[in-house]
Amino acid sequence: MPGFIHDKLEIKFLILYITARVIEPIPFDTVWDLAMCDEGVDYFDFAECLSDLVRTEHLTLSADGLYAITNKGLRNSRICESSLPYSVRLRCDKNLAACNRHLRRKSQVKASTEKRPNGTYTVRLELSDDMGSVMDLRLAIPREDMAAMLTERFQKSPERLYGEIMRALMSSEPEDEAP
Repeated sequence: MPGFIHDKLEIKFLILYITARVIEPIPFDTVWDLAMCDEGVDYFDFAECLSDLVRTEHLTLSADGLYAITNKGLRNSRICESSLPYSVRLRCDKNLAACNRHLRRKSQVKASTEKRPNGTYTVRLELSDDMGSVMDLRLAIPREDMAAMLTERFQKSPERLYGEIMRALMSSEPEDEAP
C-alpha cells in the first residue's frame, strides 16, 4: 500500500493534527485536500473517520459545513501527533502554512455588493490587518457589471488600491480659497 497512513486510526490522527493547526474552521473539501499529504489516505475511509470524529465530539460540524476541533480533540491530538510519521507531518505542515495564509488573506480582504433602492449599487471594499481595519471604503456604482469588476479587482490587489488612495490623498494640495 502506498503512503505511510495505513489504517483508520492513523487517518483520525491526521485529521486531528490538521484541525488543531488551521486558524479557523474549514469545510470538508479543505480538510480532505490537507489530508491528501499522504497517498495512503482513502477518500471513503477519510469521510468515515471525519464523521466519527464529529460523533465522538473530537470535532464540531457547524450548520454551514465547517469543521473545528474541540478541546477534547486538541488534547487527543497532542497525545497522538507523534504517532504520525515525521515525513507526513512535514508535508502536512507545509500545506497547512499555505492554507492558513489563504484563510488569513480571505479574512483580511473583503468585497461585497449591495443593490440600492434606486437601482444602483454600493460596493464595499474592506482591508484589515492583524491590528484591525485599515480601510473600509463604500462606493456608489451605477451598474452591476461594474460593481462585480471592482470587487474582483480589489480582491486581487487590495494593497495596490490602498497605496493609490494614500498617494492621491497625501499628494493633493488643498484648493486655494477664492477671495
